[in-house]
This record gives sequence, structure tokens and C-alpha cells, in this order.
Amino acid sequence: MKAQTGAGPRHGWHKQPDGEACDNPGMDPARKRTIRLVFALSAVLLLATALIWTSFNAATEARTPSQVLEQPAEPGRSYELTGKVVEGSIERDGEALRFAVRDRVGSASVPVSYSGVVPDPFREGREVIVSGALAEDTFVAERDSLVTKCPSKFTNAEEPA
Repeated sequence: MKAQTGAGPRHGWHKQPDGEACDNPGMDPARKRTIRLVFALSAVLLLATALIWTSFNAATEARTPSQVLEQPAEPGRSYELTGKVVEGSIERDGEALRFAVRDRVGSASVPVSYSGVVPDPFREGREVIVSGALAEDTFVAERDSLVTKCPSKFTNAEEPA
């Protein structure tokens, strides 16, 4: 066995299993920091990409009644229906609520079947958004998916006819 020469283990000298001394200073600290930084930034970029991907894929498509009537959605696919509640169309039957939604600026309308919590501002002429799917000629809404938009105080009030 050879005697260890040099300044000792504190200065980069290490013993090999066979007892020989070798100079193995390890990785340069600056290079080590660069590699860690690259891995950390890669992980952040990967997570950000996954978040963006899932947010766009989870979004539901909003449609107006005229869009629903022109091009029906794929069977089993859920989407949001948005428009105004048609005057005189609200019918309550126990927990079931039936009403029609029309385009904001038009006359096309779709009947809606809904059950669940009804927001306080829900009434005829109010703009609503409801999630669900079209079954035959009726939009069957998901339970508790009805959202009522409140009129803005910054828009011109409609004048009575």
C-alpha cells in the first residue's frame, strides 16, 4: 500500500478501495447550480403548460339558442346555454322548473328543463347561463347550474313599449 501524498482529503484527495490515492475534485459548483436551475425552470415550464392545457380543455362552450338550433351539439356533450328568459315561459312543477331562453337580440328560443336552486334575481327577461345538454328539442340543465346575470347599472334602461 502506498502512502498518501498531497495535502489530504480536505484538498480533493480521496482513497480508492484498493488503497490508492486519486484526485477527484467532484463537480464544479457553478456547473452544479446551472444544472439545478435548468431542472427547476424545466419543471416550472412543464407545470405551467399542464395548467394551461387543462384550463382550456375543461372550459365548456357557451352557445346561444340560435346556435343550438342551427348546429346541435355532439350527443352527450355538455355546454352552456346563454340568453334571456322568454316572457311568460316560466312554469314551476314541484322542484322542476321549465322556461325558455331566447337570443339577446333575436327571437330564436329553446325550452329548458331545470331542477335545483333558483337564484333570487331569476325572472322573465333576465339574462341567464345554464349548463347541460340538448335532449331532443329541450335543453336539459344540470342540477344547480343556473346562473342569473344581473343587469348593469351602466347600460341604458329599456323603454316600455
